[in-house]
Amino acid sequence: MNEYAIDVHGLNKSFGTKHVVKDFSLQVTRGEIYGFLGPNGSGKTTSIRMLCGLLRPDSGSGTCLGYDVVRETAAIKREVGYMTQRFSLWEDLTIRENLDFVARMYGMTDRKTAVPAALEQLGLTARRHQLAGTLSGGWKQRLALAACMLHRPRLLLLDEPTAGVDPQARRDFWEEIHALAAGGISVLVSTHYMDEAERCHRLAYIAYGSLLATGTPDEVLHRVSLSTWAVQGPPAPLTHLASKLHGLPAIAHVTAFGSTLHVTGEDEAALEQALAPFRADPQLTWRRAEPTLEDVFIHLMPKSNGAPQ
Repeated sequence: MNEYAIDVHGLNKSFGTKHVVKDFSLQVTRGEIYGFLGPNGSGKTTSIRMLCGLLRPDSGSGTCLGYDVVRETAAIKREVGYMTQRFSLWEDLTIRENLDFVARMYGMTDRKTAVPAALEQLGLTARRHQLAGTLSGGWKQRLALAACMLHRPRLLLLDEPTAGVDPQARRDFWEEIHALAAGGISVLVSTHYMDEAERCHRLAYIAYGSLLATGTPDEVLHRVSLSTWAVQGPPAPLTHLASKLHGLPAIAHVTAFGSTLHVTGEDEAALEQALAPFRADPQLTWRRAEPTLEDVFIHLMPKSNGAPQ
């Protein structure tokens, strides 16, 4: 059996004159949690829909769960669980009714046992008679995941599944995802959250249709050579400093993190020289810092040909 749950090469997709996905290639190992990152409009959702058979690529080839992504889309759909960005179940049905309906759509002969099992697994049993439309974001997320898992897929495609839910619900969700992966299920999850990216086994970063970086979180972090300084101080001096630093040749990015600025550049010596005149300010505290994943991704974005200027 192929070791890859996803193995695609050179996928392209255009809508009219807009080239949304450009020569996209990706390999996801079975039982792996693969993070899929990128700005809004970067082609993540289009890529996911090509992988699960909902969109036909204009060109390229590959397999998903061993099935051809162009010719065997019906077989892919039967073995993939796809969780969309927006809640897409029926709000005027109860939790149990939603799951029963999904089971009927998949033609599950064991739905009378599968639905209660899904309710139990995701902690939904006590709320099974509650209308889906009355659920909070976190409980809707659990219901959507239960619906994805109902037909026992081998691959989960999760499109920004934790958008709009509270931190505890996000943590609970990720604990469930790691448990599923430990059981052999492969997961491709798109996210904007850097703390979630760090929970993945490997990452892919896509911007404006182009794949810019892949690897483990540590590999991606060290793929780009960045020197970073962190500076702390009161809000007004920090804001004034940021306005002066923006646009200096040696400085690639100035990013605010609460009461701290991250100042990054590609040339360590040139960055130190550029910052020297500002380090005498007694209101500010300077220290060397390790670049974060967010520093790396912000740095990568303008390198895509489609990035806005």
